[in-house]
Amino acid sequence: MTHHTRKSDKHYSLDDDGGWTMTNFESGLWLIGLGPGDLSAMTTASIEAAKSCNYRFLEGYTALLPSGEGAKLVEIVGEYELLMRPEVENPDQLLELASENAVALMIVGDPLQATTHVDLQLRAKAAGINCHVIHGISITTIVTGAVGLQSYRFGRQVTLAYPYGDYLATSPFELILDNLQRDLHSLVLLDLDPTGMGIDEQKPMSPAMAVDILRRSADKIGENIEQWKIVLCSDMGRPEQRIFYGTLDDVESINNGSIHCIVIPGRLDELEVEALARWN
Repeated sequence: MTHHTRKSDKHYSLDDDGGWTMTNFESGLWLIGLGPGDLSAMTTASIEAAKSCNYRFLEGYTALLPSGEGAKLVEIVGEYELLMRPEVENPDQLLELASENAVALMIVGDPLQATTHVDLQLRAKAAGINCHVIHGISITTIVTGAVGLQSYRFGRQVTLAYPYGDYLATSPFELILDNLQRDLHSLVLLDLDPTGMGIDEQKPMSPAMAVDILRRSADKIGENIEQWKIVLCSDMGRPEQRIFYGTLDDVESINNGSIHCIVIPGRLDELEVEALARWN
């Protein structure tokens, strides 16, 4: 386990009104948002908190730090250890460590975007361990703003999972249809883990795989989606981010970029039509 011995006498924390205050160095679990993956978007509060902790871990299964950013993270905050699904969902060792030390769990995006980390926060509270949260920029806010669709007109967020053997879950597709029936847009996050175990090296789903899963799901429940136009968002929040709006065939043919998500528009107003036209 990586142990960083330098300690600071100060931390950033939230006061009762939600503002930043300086507090004495304090033990507990620190859930620290790194932002979308480009570490230049890390907040000062995130950097200072991570640097000040005795132990640092990077959560590696609900989100993915882009290639090359791991070494940069070491330069910014110091050495860390990678934690995968078993250690996060069964956090006894992590919480035991946090009972007497300041322990940073660094998370790409915002630390409370995934229910996994909300559960971890509740477990810390039940164990009587202080849990501090340093928020980060989330893919949800980046995508809705960058694409140009109205944020209040998005329905339930969906994660499109890899098929497991012959099994293809259609529930994500059904949630998209439910959003469309209510004239709402859908943000579709793409799976990172082909095994579903959360222990191996992550492999972000490609646009071609995502379109194939949408088509197979539609066929399975008797829907025709060939007229759909969707938005592919690639490497969002990074200098190389790209947005493309087109047909399923168009999106399927895109093979550049590393980490993707999709927006499936619902009913569009005049401003949204104009906004999407930029990405044709």
